Amino acid sequence: MELKRAGNIMIPLDRYPHIPYWFTLRQAIAEMEKSELETNGRKSLPRILLVFDEAYKLLGMVRRRDILRGLEPKFLTSEPLEYRKKLFNVKVDPTLFELSSEKMVKGIREQAERPVSEVMLPIVATVDYADNIIKVIYEMVDNNVSLLPVLQDQKVVGVVRSVDVFHEAARILLE
Repeated sequence: MELKRAGNIMIPLDRYPHIPYWFTLRQAIAEMEKSELETNGRKSLPRILLVFDEAYKLLGMVRRRDILRGLEPKFLTSEPLEYRKKLFNVKVDPTLFELSSEKMVKGIREQAERPVSEVMLPIVATVDYADNIIKVIYEMVDNNVSLLPVLQDQKVVGVVRSVDVFHEAARILLE
């Protein structure tokens, strides 16, 4: 059995959601919410967006949790981490009324206008279109990432997700 290549299991860039670095967190959320991926008959929502500059140079990626972290209102980020944790600890205060909903929503909406470039992560690894699945697995595990950009002639042509790599590993092992 011949091993598949990154290019065989990738999602082409034109089918994978990506955004410019100047998009706001709100716009990134909207992009994630409207995007639906279908691979091998399975549908899913993206967990990561690629972030590009004006010349389509890959600058980074932003995960759902990066966006959520970026939405934390400024009035909370100025407090020590231990204090912030206590605010959401239902064991300490089951009512959690120390924060008004109105103030929280206002703070989140303000933070949602920040550019995604403020919370995005750098790209730590890529794979080439012709790399076999073993190299893809190695890069994902070694770099602790669940998505790798796929390059062909130094340009991003798609992404490989860990779920698709896992599916391919299952196919190899279970057939």
